[in-house]
Amino acid sequence: MTDSYAVIDTQAAYDAAIEALASASGPVAVDVERASGFRYSQRAYLVQVFRRGAGTYLIDAPAFDEHAALQGAIGDAEWVFHAASQDLPSLREIGLVPREIFDTELTARLLGWPKVGLAAVTERTVGIELKKEHSAADWSTRPLPDAWLEYAALDVEYLLDVRDREDEALAEAGKSDWARAEFEHVRTLAPKPPRQEPWRRLSGLHAVRGRRALAVARELWTAREEYARERDVSPGRLLPDRAIVAAVLAGPTSRSALAGLKAFTGRASRTQIDRWWNAMAAGRASDDLPTERAKGESAFPPPKAWRDRNPEADRRLKLSRAAIAERADELELPAENLLTPDLLRRIAWQPPADAAAEGIGAALRDLGARDWQAQETAPAIAGAFVRAAQPAADDDEAAS
Repeated sequence: MTDSYAVIDTQAAYDAAIEALASASGPVAVDVERASGFRYSQRAYLVQVFRRGAGTYLIDAPAFDEHAALQGAIGDAEWVFHAASQDLPSLREIGLVPREIFDTELTARLLGWPKVGLAAVTERTVGIELKKEHSAADWSTRPLPDAWLEYAALDVEYLLDVRDREDEALAEAGKSDWARAEFEHVRTLAPKPPRQEPWRRLSGLHAVRGRRALAVARELWTAREEYARERDVSPGRLLPDRAIVAAVLAGPTSRSALAGLKAFTGRASRTQIDRWWNAMAAGRASDDLPTERAKGESAFPPPKAWRDRNPEADRRLKLSRAAIAERADELELPAENLLTPDLLRRIAWQPPADAAAEGIGAALRDLGARDWQAQETAPAIAGAFVRAAQPAADDDEAAS
């Protein structure tokens, strides 16, 4: 461990780091610091890289127009992350794309460890206690405080040792192939398509009733998004969700009434009062009224409605969920890592014509399950479906 750390923000320092990283060999520990909760974007503000024989480098990502040299220096190596799915999108934005990864957080889940945070996993594997007090800091801050730099460096300096211990544990548990399949799935996972109606994710929107009121909420959300993108500030810092909902529920009849609404809080609630009032007016005048329920978000209703809407599917889901939980306990890993709940819901709502283990396994693969997941879960699901179809499998038994 180094006593002090410096941010690489000059071309000369960047070139020296590239040369050192390219001259070394073996896997590379990589981490990214963003400014979630402070900025609108999810861009990488700091990229941490550690490689044995090269050292630790803290790269000020926005200081450089492109990172092709860094990609060239480490692109062929295995990149080691803790929770890679959080970092890969930000890295791709700046042209950094691994060809192979190892995820220490995902590995801890597959091994069934009770705590999978970086601090807990590092302490368990290498006996080092990490402090995580700066994880929610504003990493767009410049200059970065020394304490933050040390925190960022320690996120990668022990990661390769953690990786080696976990790799041994995977082999002992017979889960190495599972882990590699999961790593590749995370590495190649396509970005989620944009939501059709992202404004419906407003916290507290369930309290808003009526299509006209929903239109007002939508226009306020849209105005906030546009301003947040323009300023590169987290939307909730400008105008919290609760303020938007409060304004819709209060229904102020004038700009001054909106400004006087005590619950209408936020950094920009008053300075941008014209913006918000115009948005409310647009919602009240809109001919494009949203439906009461979200459209196109899911092919089936939420599970709590299944008992009334589709009792057969409800029994299949409850029994198969219990079977998956039992199998997960046997394999010593979380049920959601054995099979994601969404896939189980989909297969329970609309089973394949061939509801035997082979047919269910094929259907799971078509939905995106990995081979090992299908192999381990299809027999249990098939058995649960058989029990669900039996007359004795009434609601009470299905719920047990």
